[in-house]
This record gives sequence, C-alpha cells and structure tokens, in this order.
Amino acid sequence: MRDPQSFYQEEIKSYKVQLEMVKKQLLASSTVRLVVFMLAVFGVYFLYGNTRMVLVAMVVAIAIFLYLVSRHTDLQYKRDKLKKLIFLNETEIQALNRDFKNLPDGSGFKDDTHFYSQDIDLFGNGSFYQYLNRSSLPEGGQLLAFILKENTTDRIEEKQEALKELAQIPKWRQDFAATAALSKSGITTQTALHWILNYTPFVPGIMRFLPWLYTGGSILFFGLLLMGFLPASVLFYWLLLGLLITGAFSKKMTKLVSGTSKIQSIFERYNRLLAAIEAQKFESALLKEKQVGIQSHGRKTSAVLREFAGLLSDLDQNNNLLYLIFGNGLFLRGLFTAFRVEKWISEHKESMGVWFDCIAFFDAHNSLANFVFNHPGYTFPILKENEICIRSKQAGHPLLDPKKCVVNDYVIDRTDFFIITGANMAGKSTFLRTVSLQIVMANIGLPVCAASMEYNPIKLITSMRTSDSLTDEASYFFSELKRLKFIVDEIQKENYFVVLDEILKGTNSKDKAIGSRKFVERLVSSGASGIIATHDLSLCEVAQELPQIKNYYFDAEIIDDELHFDYTFKKGICQNMNASFLLRKMDIIQE
Repeated sequence: MRDPQSFYQEEIKSYKVQLEMVKKQLLASSTVRLVVFMLAVFGVYFLYGNTRMVLVAMVVAIAIFLYLVSRHTDLQYKRDKLKKLIFLNETEIQALNRDFKNLPDGSGFKDDTHFYSQDIDLFGNGSFYQYLNRSSLPEGGQLLAFILKENTTDRIEEKQEALKELAQIPKWRQDFAATAALSKSGITTQTALHWILNYTPFVPGIMRFLPWLYTGGSILFFGLLLMGFLPASVLFYWLLLGLLITGAFSKKMTKLVSGTSKIQSIFERYNRLLAAIEAQKFESALLKEKQVGIQSHGRKTSAVLREFAGLLSDLDQNNNLLYLIFGNGLFLRGLFTAFRVEKWISEHKESMGVWFDCIAFFDAHNSLANFVFNHPGYTFPILKENEICIRSKQAGHPLLDPKKCVVNDYVIDRTDFFIITGANMAGKSTFLRTVSLQIVMANIGLPVCAASMEYNPIKLITSMRTSDSLTDEASYFFSELKRLKFIVDEIQKENYFVVLDEILKGTNSKDKAIGSRKFVERLVSSGASGIIATHDLSLCEVAQELPQIKNYYFDAEIIDDELHFDYTFKKGICQNMNASFLLRKMDIIQE
C-alpha cells in the first residue's frame, strides 16, 4: 500500500499547479465578459433609432453574456474545489503528525448513559471521533457517530471489505469529500425532506400544455412585429394577458418560490454526489447494495435530481424583475415550471430519503476508509467462533504517539475475567481503553492498532467514569450503582464484554472490597467475560476460588529516587504501589 504522507504531498503539489491555471482562466473570462458588455453598449449606441436591429443586438449580446457567466461560474466552482482538495490533503498531513485538535470533536454526541462512549474517549476534545472524522456533511458526521455507538456485531466482514475497497480509491474519496464540502446548505436534508413530503399542489392540469401554446403565440407576434406586420400594442396586450393569468396564482406561487429557494442549493449540489456514487464501480457487497438502492426507474438518480435542481433554479428566477414580467407575461414560464416541479415531487418524493441516506452513508464511510488508508500498518481482526474472545498481539491505543506507545499481547477467553492491579499511572486505564476501543473498532469493520488480532465478535459495556448529578440530586455512589444495575440487566439479555475501572469508589474501603468481590462473582456466574482494574489487592483472592478469574498487573519501580514505568502487561498481582512515594516527592507529606 502506498505511503499516505507521500500521497498527500504529491496531491497538494498537483492541485496547486491546476489551481494556478484556473486562476488565469478566470482572469481571462472576466476580461472577455467586459469586452462583450462594452461591444453591446457600442452596438446599441450605433444602431440607435433602428428598433429591430437594436433588439437583435441586445438578444445576441445577452445570449453570449449568459453563456460567459455560466462558464465563469463553472470556473469558480473548479477553483473552489481545488482549494478544498488542497485543504483536505494538508489536513491529512497534520493528522498524521498528531495535529488534529482543530477538527470537529463530536461533543454533541456525548451520552453518559450509553454502553461505553463516555468511558473510552469516543467524543470530545482529543477523542477518537475527532481523530477519525472527515465527514463533509452534517448528516455524514451524525451517521459516523451513530456507527461508533451502534454496538452491533452484524456484517463485520462485509464492513471490512467495503472499507478496504474505499481505502484503495483515495482520489475518489477526496473528490467526493470536496464536492460534499461545497454542497453545504443553510438547511438540513431533513428539513428539505419534510418540506417535500408535506407540500400541497395547486397548479391546474391545463398548465401541462397552455404555456406551450402561449409561447408559440408570443414567438409568432414577435416575428410579425419585426417584419412590420403587427403594431407593438398587440404584443403589449398579449404580455398583459399573460401577467393576469399568472397573477391569479400569485399568492401560492410566492409561497412555492419561497419554499423552493430554501432547498434549492441542496438539490443543485447533491446531484454531483450521486453522480460520483453512480459512476464508481464497486465490488464489495455493502457498497454495491447502497449503489443499487439509488437507482430510479431505470434512470440515473443524479440525472433525476439534476432535473429537479434545474426546475428549482428556473422557479427562483421569479425573484428577478425582468424574468417575472417577460418570462411570465410572454411564456407563462413560472406556472409551467411550477407544474413540472409538482409533477417531479409527486413521482419522486418517496425515494428522496433513500438518496439522502446513501449520500450520508458514503460521507461517513469515507471517514472510516480514510482511517484505513492512513494506517497501513494496522491489522483487520480475523473473525473466529471458538473459545477465544480476543487474542491480540502488540496491541496499542491508536491515539497514542506510535513512537512512544508501548504495545502488549493479551488473550482473553469467552469466560475469562481479568483483575488488573497496578501502581498509579502505570497504564491500567490506558489498557482498559485499548481493549475497549479494539472491540468497538473491530465491530464497525476497522483495522486495529495491533500486529494481529483474532476476534470472536461480542458487544461492549463499560463502567469507568461515573459522575454525580446535581440536577438529578443523585450522589456519585448512587449514580455508580445505577450504572452497575444497568450492566447486570444487560448481560442477562445477551453476551457482553464488561470493562470496569475501580468500581464502588463512593463508599468505604471495607464495604468497597466486599461489594466489588460480590459484583465480580455475579458477572462471572452470568457467563460474562471482561476486565476490572482495581487498587484493592484483596479482590485478587477471588481467583483462588473461581477458575475464570485471572490476575494481571502493571508495575512501577523507584530507581535513583525516580519513578519508572514500563507499561507492560504482566501475569500476577502488583506489589509495588506509588501513592506514598508521590506524596513525599511532591512535598505533600514528610518522610
């Protein structure tokens, strides 16, 4: 697999060259538009007095000018997209260097009642979500958070194959991300979908053909006027009649234009995203399933959405005074467009939710695939149904600097329950979060920070960070008891891997020791596997009575009056604690 950093550097270099070319084209485009405008002014000046020729000159000039404006807009979009692509690649280089604190951290997704998200730094500043998330759309970011919190073991191998495939097409992913970033709108897709589903039609069926007849009449009268066979007053009255017909629906038209103008940008942009999905050939089952789901009656959904975006753009022209007068007065254009908008809504409104969900799916999964691409040394867990729950070699935490991260091997059977003791700051909590995050990553199809991992899929549940609630008038101890009750209830329903860190901290040491032992015995008797970290060495004695319990520890040594940690996972019970040493070292207590 290619080196991520080199790839991003090459992409930045290439896009900067293209950006300079587009900037030169924009400058030339602006100059040409100015020249056309000046020529039109001079043409009208020199032809003044010849009404027919002035009209011809104005029509030709306007047509050329509109084409140049459209081309200039396309160049501006290309420029903005290249800038975004450069930014995306620069962001990846920063993230590879562990500089990602400026990215969205997902704090809004925090949930202290969730199975594990509050305990394993899933959301918030410096979180796994912040390190992982590259979504360009709000819906994609929300779906990514849902995936991280879903806690399911379904279709893991299909998820792995989908992410492997997406990881191998970084250019496509970045093009999609840049397009999506330029597709942001003032409203969400849910708002647009709600408006569409609750829209009430008002345009009569006669508008299917009446605007065509009226347009034909306008062209005929205009031609006769140019040839001198018809006075200008006839065309004026024809214009007035068209305005009266349109005016009969003015109130409802105004409401329609107001509503569609709010959702127009979404449809203008999202057809590009659907086109990108449609054009890419996917092989993995999950991606093909999503791709097939957006097919619309034998037509490409992007074309259907582009058609609607064009209709909304035409409808929005009613805000232009000249279009409002001449477009409606001579061609009944507003009513005809409104009729087509309503027809489109009737035919496709039930499919729009699927289209938007598909775009959010790829936006979210591009973040996951980006993680795969950025970590070629990580390994995809091998799924096995046997007595082993997890066998991980050289396991580390993905948020730790690889140069400083100490990796460990561990094997946990389906009925094992580890009791981990150790000195303060020796690595117990980090190990618990490493194991927990490996389970979460494995379940969503991601590779893990390890040399290898065998995995018998299981859901995760934790109790590591309990806080009191002044609002709910709940003490710390009562909050913890509720959390433990939640765990006991859940493990009766299905299998979970349970991770606990120093439970029952809100009571006295004797009560804590007794309660912790009883709780661990309850978990083991329920057939749960898991880990508990504790400073209470008496809890380790339960291993003598229950074969499912195994003792492990992290150690610390005092060498030359300095505290040293090796952060190595070892079998046995820790004998070296460091609280007294640290208190003396910091002059909090005396010798």
